Amino acid sequence: MKKLVRQEIEDLIPYPPGKPIEELERELGISGSIKLASNENPLGPSPNAVSAILNEVPNLNRYPDGSGFYLKSKLSERYGLPPEQIILGNGSNELIELIIRTFLSPGEQVIQPFPTFLVYEKVVLGAGCEVHSVPLFNFKIDLNAILRAITSKTKLIFLNNPNNPTGLAITKQDMADFLRSVPDDILVLLDEAYIEFVSDEGLANGLQLINEFPMLIVCRTFSKLYGLAGLRVGYGFSSKILINYMNRVRQPFNVNSLAQVAAIAALDDQAFINKTMLLVKEGLAYLYENLDQMGLEYIPTQTNFFLIKIPQGGEKIYQLMQKKGLIIRSMDNYGLPDYIRINVGLQEENERFLNSLKSVLGSLN
Repeated sequence: MKKLVRQEIEDLIPYPPGKPIEELERELGISGSIKLASNENPLGPSPNAVSAILNEVPNLNRYPDGSGFYLKSKLSERYGLPPEQIILGNGSNELIELIIRTFLSPGEQVIQPFPTFLVYEKVVLGAGCEVHSVPLFNFKIDLNAILRAITSKTKLIFLNNPNNPTGLAITKQDMADFLRSVPDDILVLLDEAYIEFVSDEGLANGLQLINEFPMLIVCRTFSKLYGLAGLRVGYGFSSKILINYMNRVRQPFNVNSLAQVAAIAALDDQAFINKTMLLVKEGLAYLYENLDQMGLEYIPTQTNFFLIKIPQGGEKIYQLMQKKGLIIRSMDNYGLPDYIRINVGLQEENERFLNSLKSVLGSLN
């Protein structure tokens, strides 16, 4: 009898989706929950994006622009790259899948740091390729260890910069040295989902590296800074030849009409961008100060999220906090069982998180 699916698919474990907040509240008999688990923008979407969406609604009987002409033109103007070096995706997740489908053959190898964004491994294994994970060193991506891990089967290297879940990033010099050391027949995917939050000017930025390294692909998203996670719109930069190959695989209407007009509007919403950046800066300072007073260790971040060490175990705290209406992220799946991850929320959400954490930790003593 023929197998229903490939063995690679049989072996995959589905990505565990979180329950809707409303369902969680119903099960636990609580209300007024807040979510600090998915690194989302607590301010909501860009107001300019919302206005653009409402204006576009009457046109939903039409297919979206399959080329993303206006959005790519806006990105081209903003970042100084020709449109031929830009590709759009249904979130940056789709771009990750496109890269695998376009460039990898079954049996070829991908190298990733670990822990990092969990989707990488899932996509690679589902395509029948191999994943070699290189442990972090002091919570940082170990570039030298990645170089040593390269074999004749290596086709692609994933770098999440800043890295999720650690929030740490690679310096400009280290990144350039690394890329110059990678063999010229190996692709490097630089996932910059959180690059806009980086405050250290000495850290790497893929836009500054594209022209020197033709095998580099940079992915970004409108989900975080711009508050458009629900619309699923991402974009990527690379050499014209790599973008051309990816466009051969890409579905023609992969980014919907509402996402395209919202992204264009969000790029110009500087007031919202400034408000978000200030909220994250002030929120991190407030959370750090209070965690210091509580005697808890944490990893200072270059993003809108960070790790907190919980001696009693992250999963236990996650469960207890959930009962108080606080949805955070346990790090067991990332190989960090002593940690939780939270993103910066509104000031009242940050205060509630700290008060709830104090209460939960106190109940365990």
